[in-house]
Amino acid sequence: MSRRGLLAAHSPEFSASDCLGSLPAVLFLLPRIRHQSWQQLAAERESHMPARALMIQGTGSNVGKSMLVAGLARAYKRRGLKVAPFKPQNMSNNAAVTPEGGEIGRAQALQARAAGLPPHTDMNPVLLKPETDTGAQVIVQGKRRGTQAAGSFMRDKSGLLEAAKESYFRLAQQADLILIEGAGSPAETNLRKGDIANMGFACAVEAPVMLVGDIHRGGVIAQIVGTQAVLEQVDLERIVGFAVNRFRGDLSLFDAGRDDIARRTGWPSLGVVPWFWEAWKLPAEDMMDIASHQGGGCKIVVPQLERMANFDDLDPLAAEPEVSIEIVPPGKALPGDADLILIPGSKSTIGDLNYLRAQGWDIDILAHHRRGGHVLGLCGGYQMLGKTIDDPDGVDGRPGKVEGLGLLDIHTVMSGEKRVSLTEAISRDGNLPVSGYEIHMGRSSGPDCDRAWLRVGDRFEGAASRDGRVRGSYLHGLFSSDAFRASFLSGLGYESTVGYEDGVEETLDHLADHLERHMDLDHLLELAQPVPQGN
Repeated sequence: MSRRGLLAAHSPEFSASDCLGSLPAVLFLLPRIRHQSWQQLAAERESHMPARALMIQGTGSNVGKSMLVAGLARAYKRRGLKVAPFKPQNMSNNAAVTPEGGEIGRAQALQARAAGLPPHTDMNPVLLKPETDTGAQVIVQGKRRGTQAAGSFMRDKSGLLEAAKESYFRLAQQADLILIEGAGSPAETNLRKGDIANMGFACAVEAPVMLVGDIHRGGVIAQIVGTQAVLEQVDLERIVGFAVNRFRGDLSLFDAGRDDIARRTGWPSLGVVPWFWEAWKLPAEDMMDIASHQGGGCKIVVPQLERMANFDDLDPLAAEPEVSIEIVPPGKALPGDADLILIPGSKSTIGDLNYLRAQGWDIDILAHHRRGGHVLGLCGGYQMLGKTIDDPDGVDGRPGKVEGLGLLDIHTVMSGEKRVSLTEAISRDGNLPVSGYEIHMGRSSGPDCDRAWLRVGDRFEGAASRDGRVRGSYLHGLFSSDAFRASFLSGLGYESTVGYEDGVEETLDHLADHLERHMDLDHLLELAQPVPQGN
């Protein structure tokens, strides 16, 4: 940062745009402003001030780490800091595509948005995408490395820590503050050896840690005190305080509980955060965050596939007051009064097609279509709607060919080549812009592709039945485009009344306001430590 930028705040000869760059330095250096000249502070910022980092770890999965990082990122961005989110290792089938054509966890994409940055593969250098109960596709710095069994992955994480550190230090060169998100819990002592997700990474990069417990699920005192009890001393030294998330009711009722945690652990409380009631308006990353949404008259039914992926397609629809979404769990029939059955993406198309049949959902889908209902398949769901899926090389499991649901006259051939890209399309029926992304292996072709309903550059995308009631496409995220979503719902006889992207931005601001009210963000900033130099 130049001396010009730092001096701008109190010198009338500089413009407001010059002044913006000074804010991060000012915020970090406020405690010493009284004792040093502005010139001295500028020189220190230029030569000695590295990025700072704070890691948010949880007492378990789904305690709200991702949401806290997103809210903190937006709050510190509003203060003028260049904030970068970072998660060394994530496990999710709900991936986002970056502008450079890589994959990261969707939570990190949302956090990047909160920070005012485009998503980048350095923000989530290791992404695990489960394909079976015992194996996952391994994505390293955005690119597919291959598929590994869980045992093999635990034994051989060669290069993953170095890849994570490489990405982390690259981010640090461009940021004032890095907010690191852990995964699961550091209390899983059986996973500590070779860990790159929690304390293993915190120790490797000397990052301070805020430990977050979730009072909503109960037992938060035991969560936090118990975590301290099982951690090794080297890991305990990284923890600078605790926070309690998702409190409902009168905050004063937990004063004694908060003080008891502090007394038992010796850690200071960094905040008790009430339940954030607008969380459902933000894109979800985990299956356990999905909930059926009760809205108006348009009923969309979604079978909950075993390897369901990229279910963020549902988020813009769930935001519509005129739309109800029912996610149907295994063992339950698909209801017969749906306007639309949406078959989502899948990490294992053939496996989930077999799973769908095992639930009897194929019978329900065909019956729905015979009654005049609409069916939409996205990515893996699109492939399932065709006549056949041929997997000669065993990309999706054992080599072989299986019959699809037969609602589209297309045939899919799986291949090892993976398409990952951000995609801009035009709807052929209304000439409307559609922004989305593609993450898939396999290509589909057949007579119904002649009725493709999207155009991407000089190619056509998707397929539709003769009567137009069955559609499929490889394009994820298309419902985020307001005009297209409105047109699609109009075709079902309903009206769109919201602007989805504007709603996400507003909710991120409300989340930041929420954390400003219930956490001492100035103190958190003081706890953030400089990223080690020379890496």
